Amino acid sequence: MSNKSLGALFFLRICLTSDSFMKQRVVIAVDSFKGSLAAHEVAKALSEGIRSAAPLYQITELPLADGGEGSAEIITRARGGQWVAVDVSNPLGVPITAHYGLLSADTAVLDVASAAGLTLLQAEERNPLSTSSRGVGQMIRSVLDAGCRNVIIGVGGSATNDCATGLLSALGYRFTDSNGGEVEPCGASLHRIATIDSSGADHRLRNTNFTLAVDVQSPFCGAQGAAHIFAPQKGATPQMVAMLDEGMAHFAEVVRAHCGVEITNIEGAGAAGGIGGALYALLGAKLRSGADTIMDCVGFDSLLSDCDLVITGEGRIDHQTLRGKLPVRVLERAGVREIPVVAVGGGVDMCAELAESGFAEIVAATPHNMPLSEAIRPEVARQNLIRTGAEIAKKWLREP
Repeated sequence: MSNKSLGALFFLRICLTSDSFMKQRVVIAVDSFKGSLAAHEVAKALSEGIRSAAPLYQITELPLADGGEGSAEIITRARGGQWVAVDVSNPLGVPITAHYGLLSADTAVLDVASAAGLTLLQAEERNPLSTSSRGVGQMIRSVLDAGCRNVIIGVGGSATNDCATGLLSALGYRFTDSNGGEVEPCGASLHRIATIDSSGADHRLRNTNFTLAVDVQSPFCGAQGAAHIFAPQKGATPQMVAMLDEGMAHFAEVVRAHCGVEITNIEGAGAAGGIGGALYALLGAKLRSGADTIMDCVGFDSLLSDCDLVITGEGRIDHQTLRGKLPVRVLERAGVREIPVVAVGGGVDMCAELAESGFAEIVAATPHNMPLSEAIRPEVARQNLIRTGAEIAKKWLREP
Protein backbone atom coordinates (compact mmCIF):
# COMPACT_ATOMS: atom_id res chain seq x y z
CA MET A 1 0.00 0.00 0.00
CA SER A 2 1.40 3.43 -0.94
CA ASN A 3 2.08 6.22 1.54
CA LYS A 4 -0.73 8.25 -0.07
CA SER A 5 -3.20 5.38 0.37
CA LEU A 6 -2.15 4.94 3.98
CA GLY A 7 -2.76 8.63 4.60
CA ALA A 8 -6.21 8.51 3.00
CA LEU A 9 -7.15 5.46 5.04
CA PHE A 10 -6.01 7.18 8.21
CA PHE A 11 -8.10 10.32 7.65
CA LEU A 12 -11.16 8.23 6.72
CA ARG A 13 -10.89 6.40 10.02
CA ILE A 14 -10.70 9.53 12.17
CA CYS A 15 -13.72 11.08 10.48
CA LEU A 16 -16.13 8.19 11.17
CA THR A 17 -17.68 9.49 14.44
CA SER A 18 -16.74 11.90 17.18
CA ASP A 19 -17.33 9.15 19.76
CA SER A 20 -14.81 6.87 18.10
CA PHE A 21 -12.37 9.77 17.93
CA MET A 22 -12.24 9.97 21.71
CA LYS A 23 -11.01 6.36 21.74
CA GLN A 24 -8.27 6.97 19.19
CA ARG A 25 -4.74 6.46 20.28
CA VAL A 26 -1.12 6.98 19.36
CA VAL A 27 1.45 4.32 20.23
CA ILE A 28 5.06 5.46 20.53
CA ALA A 29 7.21 2.33 20.13
CA VAL A 30 10.85 3.41 20.00
CA ASP A 31 14.38 2.18 20.58
CA SER A 32 17.03 4.19 22.39
CA PHE A 33 19.04 6.90 20.68
CA LYS A 34 22.35 5.30 21.57
CA GLY A 35 24.88 7.62 23.17
CA SER A 36 22.15 10.16 23.87
CA LEU A 37 18.79 9.06 25.29
CA ALA A 38 17.34 5.82 26.64
CA ALA A 39 14.24 4.43 24.94
CA HIS A 40 11.88 5.65 27.67
CA GLU A 41 13.37 9.15 27.39
CA VAL A 42 12.84 9.18 23.63
CA ALA A 43 9.21 8.06 24.06
CA LYS A 44 8.56 10.66 26.77
CA ALA A 45 9.96 13.52 24.67
CA LEU A 46 7.92 12.60 21.59
CA SER A 47 4.84 12.24 23.78
CA GLU A 48 5.38 15.69 25.26
CA GLY A 49 5.54 17.18 21.78
CA ILE A 50 2.39 15.40 20.62
CA ARG A 51 0.41 16.51 23.68
CA SER A 52 1.39 20.11 23.05
CA ALA A 53 -0.24 19.96 19.61
CA ALA A 54 -2.98 17.32 20.04
CA PRO A 55 -3.89 17.16 23.74
CA LEU A 56 -7.04 15.03 23.32
CA TYR A 57 -5.25 12.01 21.93
CA GLN A 58 -4.47 9.02 24.13
CA ILE A 59 -0.76 8.26 23.98
CA THR A 60 0.89 4.99 24.92
CA GLU A 61 4.63 5.30 25.53
CA LEU A 62 6.30 1.98 24.78
CA PRO A 63 10.10 1.92 25.13
CA LEU A 64 11.49 -1.05 23.21
CA ALA A 65 14.78 -2.53 22.01
CA ASP A 66 15.92 -4.99 19.37
CA GLY A 67 18.26 -7.21 21.36
CA GLY A 68 20.92 -4.64 22.12
CA GLU A 69 21.69 -2.76 25.29
CA GLY A 70 18.64 -2.23 27.51
CA SER A 71 16.63 -5.18 26.17
CA ALA A 72 16.72 -7.16 29.43
CA GLU A 73 15.63 -4.19 31.51
CA ILE A 74 12.69 -3.43 29.22
CA ILE A 75 11.45 -7.03 29.36
CA THR A 76 11.98 -7.26 33.12
CA ARG A 77 9.98 -4.09 33.78
CA ALA A 78 7.18 -5.11 31.45
CA ARG A 79 6.89 -8.52 33.09
CA GLY A 80 7.23 -7.26 36.66
CA GLY A 81 10.43 -9.24 37.17
CA GLN A 82 13.26 -8.86 39.67
CA TRP A 83 16.48 -7.04 38.75
CA VAL A 84 19.47 -9.05 40.02
CA ALA A 85 23.07 -7.87 40.45
CA VAL A 86 26.02 -10.16 39.72
CA ASP A 87 29.79 -9.63 39.83
CA VAL A 88 31.45 -10.38 36.47
CA SER A 89 34.40 -9.27 34.37
CA ASN A 90 34.17 -6.71 31.60
CA PRO A 91 35.58 -7.28 28.08
CA LEU A 92 39.11 -6.59 29.36
CA GLY A 93 38.77 -8.72 32.48
CA VAL A 94 38.16 -5.83 34.88
CA PRO A 95 35.66 -6.67 37.69
CA ILE A 96 32.28 -4.95 37.30
CA THR A 97 28.70 -5.42 38.47
CA ALA A 98 26.18 -6.42 35.83
CA HIS A 99 22.44 -7.09 36.12
CA TYR A 100 19.94 -9.56 34.72
CA GLY A 101 16.18 -9.96 35.03
CA LEU A 102 14.55 -12.83 36.89
CA LEU A 103 11.14 -13.14 35.25
CA SER A 104 9.97 -16.21 37.16
CA ALA A 105 11.38 -19.11 39.14
CA ASP A 106 12.75 -20.73 35.97
CA THR A 107 13.13 -17.89 33.44
CA ALA A 108 15.74 -15.13 33.20
CA VAL A 109 16.72 -12.47 30.69
CA LEU A 110 20.13 -10.86 30.25
CA ASP A 111 22.04 -8.65 27.83
CA VAL A 112 25.42 -9.47 26.33
CA ALA A 113 26.10 -5.74 26.53
CA SER A 114 25.84 -5.78 30.33
CA ALA A 115 29.11 -7.69 30.65
CA ALA A 116 30.70 -7.45 27.20
CA GLY A 117 29.29 -4.20 25.87
CA LEU A 118 31.06 -1.65 23.73
CA THR A 119 29.92 1.12 26.07
CA LEU A 120 31.90 -0.45 28.92
CA LEU A 121 35.16 0.57 27.24
CA GLN A 122 36.79 3.85 26.37
CA ALA A 123 37.49 4.41 22.68
CA GLU A 124 41.20 3.75 23.13
CA GLU A 125 40.49 0.44 24.91
CA ARG A 126 38.51 -1.11 22.05
CA ASN A 127 40.28 -3.99 20.35
CA PRO A 128 38.26 -7.03 19.21
CA LEU A 129 41.41 -9.13 18.99
CA SER A 130 41.80 -9.04 22.77
CA THR A 131 38.33 -8.46 24.24
CA SER A 132 36.46 -11.39 25.74
CA SER A 133 32.83 -12.39 26.34
CA ARG A 134 33.78 -14.26 29.52
CA GLY A 135 31.62 -11.99 31.69
CA VAL A 136 28.50 -13.11 29.82
CA GLY A 137 29.30 -16.72 30.71
CA GLN A 138 29.64 -15.67 34.33
CA MET A 139 26.16 -14.12 34.13
CA ILE A 140 24.76 -17.34 32.67
CA ARG A 141 26.35 -19.34 35.47
CA SER A 142 24.63 -17.06 38.02
CA VAL A 143 21.32 -17.57 36.22
CA LEU A 144 21.79 -21.35 36.36
CA ASP A 145 22.62 -21.09 40.08
CA ALA A 146 19.30 -19.26 40.55
CA GLY A 147 17.50 -22.30 39.15
CA CYS A 148 16.59 -20.89 35.75
CA ARG A 149 16.37 -23.26 32.79
CA ASN A 150 14.88 -20.83 30.28
CA VAL A 151 17.23 -18.01 29.37
CA ILE A 152 16.59 -15.12 26.98
CA ILE A 153 19.75 -13.32 25.90
CA GLY A 154 19.80 -9.94 24.18
CA VAL A 155 22.66 -10.40 21.73
CA GLY A 156 23.78 -6.97 20.62
CA GLY A 157 26.06 -4.07 21.43
CA SER A 158 29.13 -6.19 22.17
CA ALA A 159 32.76 -5.11 22.19
CA THR A 160 33.87 -8.64 21.35
CA ASN A 161 34.58 -10.81 18.34
CA ASP A 162 35.62 -14.02 20.10
CA CYS A 163 32.85 -16.34 18.80
CA ALA A 164 31.65 -16.83 22.41
CA THR A 165 34.88 -18.63 23.35
CA GLY A 166 35.21 -16.43 26.43
CA LEU A 167 31.57 -17.02 27.37
CA LEU A 168 31.86 -20.76 26.93
CA SER A 169 35.16 -20.99 28.82
CA ALA A 170 33.38 -19.52 31.85
CA LEU A 171 30.94 -22.43 31.58
CA GLY A 172 33.60 -25.14 31.48
CA TYR A 173 34.48 -25.41 27.79
CA ARG A 174 38.13 -25.63 26.76
CA PHE A 175 39.65 -24.65 23.42
CA THR A 176 42.94 -26.30 22.50
CA ASP A 177 45.49 -26.01 19.71
CA SER A 178 46.94 -28.77 17.54
CA ASN A 179 49.39 -29.68 20.33
CA GLY A 180 46.67 -29.96 22.97
CA GLY A 181 47.61 -26.70 24.64
CA GLU A 182 44.82 -24.47 25.89
CA VAL A 183 44.14 -21.42 23.72
CA GLU A 184 43.24 -18.06 25.23
CA PRO A 185 39.60 -17.33 24.36
CA CYS A 186 39.73 -14.12 22.31
CA GLY A 187 39.52 -12.97 18.71
CA ALA A 188 43.27 -13.14 18.11
CA SER A 189 43.34 -16.86 18.95
CA LEU A 190 40.47 -18.12 16.80
CA HIS A 191 42.74 -19.34 14.00
CA ARG A 192 44.75 -21.45 16.49
CA ILE A 193 41.82 -23.46 17.84
CA ALA A 194 41.93 -27.08 16.72
CA THR A 195 39.62 -28.77 19.19
CA ILE A 196 36.59 -27.89 21.31
CA ASP A 197 36.54 -29.82 24.59
CA SER A 198 33.09 -29.85 26.18
CA SER A 199 33.78 -32.65 28.67
CA GLY A 200 33.97 -30.16 31.54
CA ALA A 201 31.00 -28.06 30.49
CA ASP A 202 28.41 -27.23 33.15
CA HIS A 203 26.00 -30.19 33.07
CA ARG A 204 23.03 -27.89 33.62
CA LEU A 205 23.46 -26.50 30.10
CA ARG A 206 22.04 -29.72 28.66
CA ASN A 207 18.67 -29.00 30.27
CA THR A 208 18.55 -25.27 29.61
CA ASN A 209 16.66 -23.59 26.77
CA PHE A 210 18.39 -20.54 25.30
CA THR A 211 16.65 -17.96 23.12
CA LEU A 212 18.95 -15.41 21.51
CA ALA A 213 17.29 -12.11 20.69
CA VAL A 214 19.53 -10.98 17.83
CA ASP A 215 19.57 -7.44 16.48
CA VAL A 216 21.23 -8.20 13.13
CA GLN A 217 20.77 -10.65 10.26
CA SER A 218 24.48 -11.00 9.50
CA PRO A 219 25.90 -14.45 8.79
CA PHE A 220 28.80 -15.79 10.82
CA CYS A 221 31.62 -14.81 8.47
CA GLY A 222 32.33 -13.58 4.96
CA ALA A 223 31.84 -10.19 3.33
CA GLN A 224 28.58 -9.56 5.22
CA GLY A 225 29.66 -11.36 8.38
CA ALA A 226 30.43 -10.18 11.90
CA ALA A 227 34.03 -9.11 11.38
CA HIS A 228 33.59 -7.13 8.17
CA ILE A 229 30.39 -5.37 9.19
CA PHE A 230 30.80 -4.75 12.92
CA ALA A 231 34.43 -5.19 13.99
CA PRO A 232 35.50 -1.73 12.72
CA GLN A 233 33.19 -0.04 15.23
CA LYS A 234 34.77 -2.20 17.93
CA GLY A 235 38.20 -0.81 17.16
CA ALA A 236 39.41 -3.10 14.36
CA THR A 237 41.72 -1.90 11.60
CA PRO A 238 41.33 -3.37 8.09
CA GLN A 239 44.15 -5.80 8.91
CA MET A 240 42.37 -6.87 12.10
CA VAL A 241 39.11 -7.35 10.21
CA ALA A 242 40.82 -9.72 7.77
CA MET A 243 42.43 -11.67 10.61
CA LEU A 244 39.16 -11.93 12.53
CA ASP A 245 37.17 -13.06 9.51
CA GLU A 246 39.73 -15.75 8.68
CA GLY A 247 39.68 -16.83 12.31
CA MET A 248 35.88 -17.05 12.32
CA ALA A 249 35.82 -19.11 9.12
CA HIS A 250 38.36 -21.47 10.72
CA PHE A 251 36.37 -21.65 13.96
CA ALA A 252 33.21 -22.52 11.98
CA GLU A 253 35.07 -25.51 10.55
CA VAL A 254 36.14 -26.58 14.04
CA VAL A 255 32.54 -26.31 15.22
CA ARG A 256 31.34 -28.43 12.31
CA ALA A 257 33.93 -31.11 13.14
CA HIS A 258 32.90 -31.02 16.81
CA CYS A 259 29.12 -31.25 16.51
CA GLY A 260 28.24 -31.47 12.82
CA VAL A 261 26.50 -28.09 12.68
CA GLU A 262 27.26 -25.68 9.82
CA ILE A 263 26.99 -22.08 11.01
CA THR A 264 28.79 -20.11 8.30
CA ASN A 265 25.76 -18.70 6.50
CA ILE A 266 23.06 -18.84 9.16
CA GLU A 267 21.18 -15.53 9.41
CA GLY A 268 21.97 -13.90 12.74
CA ALA A 269 24.94 -16.16 13.48
CA GLY A 270 27.25 -13.15 13.30
CA ALA A 271 25.47 -11.36 16.14
CA ALA A 272 27.77 -10.10 18.93
CA GLY A 273 30.95 -11.17 17.20
CA GLY A 274 29.81 -14.72 16.54
CA ILE A 275 28.04 -15.41 19.84
CA GLY A 276 24.86 -16.10 17.86
CA GLY A 277 26.33 -18.87 15.75
CA ALA A 278 28.46 -20.42 18.48
CA LEU A 279 25.58 -20.78 20.96
CA TYR A 280 23.27 -21.99 18.19
CA ALA A 281 25.66 -24.84 17.44
CA LEU A 282 27.08 -25.66 20.86
CA LEU A 283 24.16 -24.94 23.20
CA GLY A 284 21.24 -25.52 20.84
CA ALA A 285 20.13 -21.91 21.20
CA LYS A 286 17.28 -20.55 19.10
CA LEU A 287 18.02 -17.44 17.06
CA ARG A 288 15.12 -15.02 16.94
CA SER A 289 14.57 -11.42 15.93
CA GLY A 290 15.34 -9.33 18.98
CA ALA A 291 12.66 -6.82 18.11
CA ASP A 292 10.00 -9.54 17.75
CA THR A 293 11.07 -11.23 20.97
CA ILE A 294 10.77 -8.02 22.95
CA MET A 295 7.51 -6.90 21.30
CA ASP A 296 5.99 -10.27 22.19
CA CYS A 297 7.22 -10.00 25.78
CA VAL A 298 5.61 -6.58 26.27
CA GLY A 299 2.37 -7.36 24.40
CA PHE A 300 2.88 -4.95 21.51
CA ASP A 301 0.17 -6.36 19.22
CA SER A 302 -2.55 -5.95 21.86
CA LEU A 303 -1.79 -2.21 22.02
CA LEU A 304 -2.69 -1.72 18.36
CA SER A 305 -6.44 -1.97 18.99
CA ASP A 306 -8.11 1.42 18.34
CA CYS A 307 -4.73 2.80 17.38
CA ASP A 308 -4.57 5.38 14.61
CA LEU A 309 -0.89 6.16 14.40
CA VAL A 310 2.31 4.40 15.47
CA ILE A 311 5.53 6.34 15.90
CA THR A 312 8.74 4.33 15.96
CA GLY A 313 12.39 5.21 15.76
CA GLU A 314 16.05 4.70 16.58
CA GLY A 315 19.18 6.83 16.77
CA ARG A 316 19.97 6.59 13.08
CA ILE A 317 17.70 5.43 10.30
CA ASP A 318 19.49 4.13 7.20
CA HIS A 319 19.60 1.03 5.01
CA GLN A 320 20.56 -1.08 8.05
CA THR A 321 17.18 -0.24 9.61
CA LEU A 322 15.53 -2.54 7.09
CA ARG A 323 17.74 -5.48 8.11
CA GLY A 324 15.55 -6.57 11.02
CA LYS A 325 15.92 -3.51 13.23
CA LEU A 326 13.09 -2.41 15.49
CA PRO A 327 11.45 0.24 13.25
CA VAL A 328 10.89 -2.14 10.35
CA ARG A 329 9.49 -4.85 12.62
CA VAL A 330 7.08 -2.29 14.09
CA LEU A 331 6.13 -1.29 10.53
CA GLU A 332 5.43 -4.88 9.54
CA ARG A 333 3.21 -5.56 12.55
CA ALA A 334 1.28 -2.32 12.33
CA GLY A 335 0.98 -2.74 8.56
CA VAL A 336 -1.01 -5.94 9.03
CA ARG A 337 -3.71 -3.72 10.58
CA GLU A 338 -3.16 -0.94 8.01
CA ILE A 339 -2.07 1.52 10.69
CA PRO A 340 0.29 4.23 9.39
CA VAL A 341 3.76 4.29 10.94
CA VAL A 342 5.98 7.36 11.18
CA ALA A 343 9.68 6.66 11.78
CA VAL A 344 11.85 9.15 13.67
CA GLY A 345 15.62 9.06 13.68
CA GLY A 346 18.12 11.30 15.35
CA GLY A 347 19.59 11.32 11.87
CA VAL A 348 18.28 9.87 8.60
CA ASP A 349 20.32 8.62 5.67
CA MET A 350 17.58 8.23 3.08
CA CYS A 351 17.92 5.64 0.34
CA ALA A 352 15.63 4.10 -2.26
CA GLU A 353 14.90 1.10 -0.05
CA LEU A 354 13.72 3.32 2.79
CA ALA A 355 11.65 5.49 0.47
CA GLU A 356 9.80 2.41 -0.76
CA SER A 357 9.57 0.61 2.58
CA GLY A 358 6.03 1.67 3.47
CA PHE A 359 6.65 4.14 6.30
CA ALA A 360 4.07 6.90 6.14
CA GLU A 361 6.88 9.34 6.81
CA ILE A 362 10.52 9.23 7.88
CA VAL A 363 11.59 12.21 9.96
CA ALA A 364 15.00 13.39 11.15
CA ALA A 365 14.72 14.94 14.59
CA THR A 366 18.06 16.72 14.27
CA PRO A 367 18.18 19.90 12.14
CA HIS A 368 20.39 19.31 9.08
CA ASN A 369 22.91 21.98 10.07
CA MET A 370 23.39 20.84 13.68
CA PRO A 371 26.74 19.12 14.43
CA LEU A 372 26.51 15.57 15.76
CA SER A 373 28.44 16.52 18.89
CA GLU A 374 25.68 18.98 19.71
CA ALA A 375 22.78 16.78 18.59
CA ILE A 376 23.66 13.88 20.91
CA ARG A 377 23.69 16.04 24.03
CA PRO A 378 20.72 14.66 26.00
CA GLU A 379 18.93 17.95 26.55
CA VAL A 380 19.41 19.01 22.93
CA ALA A 381 18.17 15.62 21.69
CA ARG A 382 15.16 15.87 24.01
CA GLN A 383 14.19 19.31 22.72
CA ASN A 384 14.60 18.13 19.11
CA LEU A 385 12.27 15.22 19.80
CA ILE A 386 9.67 17.40 21.52
CA ARG A 387 9.63 19.67 18.46
CA THR A 388 9.44 16.64 16.15
CA GLY A 389 6.54 15.15 18.12
CA ALA A 390 4.59 18.38 17.78
CA GLU A 391 5.28 18.53 14.03
CA ILE A 392 4.10 14.93 13.57
CA ALA A 393 0.92 15.65 15.52
CA LYS A 394 0.12 18.72 13.42
CA LYS A 395 0.57 16.76 10.20
CA TRP A 396 -0.98 13.42 11.08
CA LEU A 397 -3.50 14.05 13.87
CA ARG A 398 -6.68 16.07 13.64
CA GLU A 399 -8.53 17.22 16.75
CA PRO A 400 -12.36 17.58 16.57
